[in-house]
Formats: sequence, C-alpha cells, structure tokens
Amino acid sequence: MKENLHPKYEKTTITCACGNVIETASTKKNIRVEICSKCHPFFTGKQKLVDTSGRVDMFKKRYGLDK
Repeated sequence: MKENLHPKYEKTTITCACGNVIETASTKKNIRVEICSKCHPFFTGKQKLVDTSGRVDMFKKRYGLDK
C-alpha cells in the first residue's frame, strides 16, 4: 500500500453561529456552521411557517376559507 495517502484525522471543534461548540475528530480543522442541533427548528420544536409571498392568504381567499 502507498504511504502518506490518507489525510490526518485529528481532534477539531465545530462552532455554530448560535455559539454552540462541539468537539469531534475530522480531517479539517475548526469547522464553522450556520445551524446545529441546538438551534435547528426540527430539534427545538420551534418550527414556524414562513409565508413571504402571501400564498397561504391567496389560497384561503381563492377558496373562500378566510371567513
């Protein structure tokens, strides 16, 4: 087998935008992410409906459900 083929696998930290720090092992050093399990809506249960173009209101209006 060839030597020096595989990258080094060493301890690193993953830092989320919310401030959560996770220590793990990886081939990359100091990974930064935007969302993690502490702030993701699926894990926190604080999921919200995002309706920027008003599609829900248009649907309700079209089918008379806005009463």
